[in-house]
Amino acid sequence: MDVITTALTAASADGSAGAAYQVLKARLAGKSPRVDEAIADLEDDPGSLSRQFAVSDALAAAGLAGDRYLRAAARNLVDEVDRRRALRASALAANQPNHAVVQVFFATDRQPTGDRHPARQFGAGRGELCYGSCEVSVPRGAPDREAALPTLLRLQERPDPDGHAVLLRCDVAPRERYFATLAEAAAKAGGAGPLLFVHGFRTSFEDAARRAAGIAYELGFSGVPVLYSWPSQGRLSGYAVDETNVEWTQAALGRFLADLAGQAGATPLVALAHGMGARALCGALVDRPEVRGQLKQVILVVPDIGAEAFCRDTVPALAAGGARVTMYTSPGDEALRVAHGARGGPRAGDGSAEPIALPGIETIDASGADTSLVGTTNGPSVLADIRLLLVSAIPPAERPGLQAADTSTGLHRKSNP
Repeated sequence: MDVITTALTAASADGSAGAAYQVLKARLAGKSPRVDEAIADLEDDPGSLSRQFAVSDALAAAGLAGDRYLRAAARNLVDEVDRRRALRASALAANQPNHAVVQVFFATDRQPTGDRHPARQFGAGRGELCYGSCEVSVPRGAPDREAALPTLLRLQERPDPDGHAVLLRCDVAPRERYFATLAEAAAKAGGAGPLLFVHGFRTSFEDAARRAAGIAYELGFSGVPVLYSWPSQGRLSGYAVDETNVEWTQAALGRFLADLAGQAGATPLVALAHGMGARALCGALVDRPEVRGQLKQVILVVPDIGAEAFCRDTVPALAAGGARVTMYTSPGDEALRVAHGARGGPRAGDGSAEPIALPGIETIDASGADTSLVGTTNGPSVLADIRLLLVSAIPPAERPGLQAADTSTGLHRKSNP
């Protein structure tokens, strides 16, 4: 990794503060739209190696990686960040396990790249459905929940001053061996069905795996975490391509859901989908009525689905399957703001108009809460309420932080972050 990318990553992880960071950004600003976009993406998730690689590749393509003035500014920035980190590190306890390594099973129809680095093993192109498992190192934050995790592999000490989840390895497996290994892990889950996560827009495979592990850890859910990753472009400007790919992936996701439901047998599944991923999940479930009956819970976080189609087609289909359906909405979600610009018309998850409140779905207005599902946030997150829903099985009327709100469309809940 070049020194400019290293400096930008370190400063973004450190809060994008300091004069040296502003100097470097000012020198880079406007030199290349691709560089500007890659830096903006990196600032949102500096722990993502795929986003770091995107910055490095963009700098090289623009002929900036070797610029001596930029490199000098970058070295000054690295020195500044290192000084701040040294002050913090001196206050931390040493020789303590600070990360938990979680195994995440996955299915993906992304094109393999041939690169052996876990962060680059799968790209943004379309491919055949394949299976495997990942190991993700997650910063420890809730040791009391670790005993419930059936795929917690080990605790470890990692020199990670910024507290990011890291994709350590990614292994592909033949379909038969994959489901056999998944069944072994599920046998440790004490009767809890798998937790399937379908990611949203602007998400690389690496980021999806990190997010799935972080969600499983934060929830302390006893089901086996399973990721379905579709070929998102992983960048803000990729919305139109992501829309096309999320429609294309529905058939493969439907097949995987049927296989997963068959593997689970009588144990019901829990499905959690974020943003545009909710469009893939709901589309697959509408097309697969035989799978809908195998779902215990469907959780949709800021679903990027047209509100009219959602009310007309999605809600009745999900309700007919008997699953408990919960939707979190937020007018502040960044991906839905992009959707408004690209599509127009209200989205089911944006909550900017009157909330959707229909029989068969529990709608929670999560305005003011973090809906990114990153897994680590300094403010209130919808994951706290999802934990009460899944792990503690507390109904909305009894969950702390929720209050009833009556509208012309019916009763919904409003969070109180």
